[in-house]
Amino acid sequence: MFDAEVTTLSETVLAMCREAGLRVATVESCTGGLVAGALTAIAGSSDVVNGGLVTYSNAAKTALADVAAELLEAHGAVSEPVARAMAEGGRARLSADLAVAITGVAGPGGGTERKPVGLVHFACATSAGTVHREMRFGNLSRDEIRRLSVIVALELLRDAAR
Repeated sequence: MFDAEVTTLSETVLAMCREAGLRVATVESCTGGLVAGALTAIAGSSDVVNGGLVTYSNAAKTALADVAAELLEAHGAVSEPVARAMAEGGRARLSADLAVAITGVAGPGGGTERKPVGLVHFACATSAGTVHREMRFGNLSRDEIRRLSVIVALELLRDAAR
């Protein structure tokens, strides 16, 4: 189902988290649950993955991940503050040690001059704090933007598990 790169990275994240005794959660918008799907495609992942939230709409971000409506209004869904809030809210809601969040414009439509297709914000929340990464994948296909977003999210989890 997932390509070799995603599968290998998922296996690495699970092994590192298992060894460290860490539980993981995902909060996804533009990837629609693909990160959780990549992790749970690996047999035995239930000892590491607590759960995943697909928060595609702003209402879901607020209801499921405790993202403040005022934050969404002030910055928009595709922003660093919202990605951070998604990760932190998901970590709390799903009682996880690590939570990764993704929000972006996968296209082919929906982009603006300020927030073009291919702009994706990532955040990973841990007990030590929350890190953010912004990627601009450019005008790639929707599938490729989503695939690359899964890879970046898994890399953030891997790095946090170190």
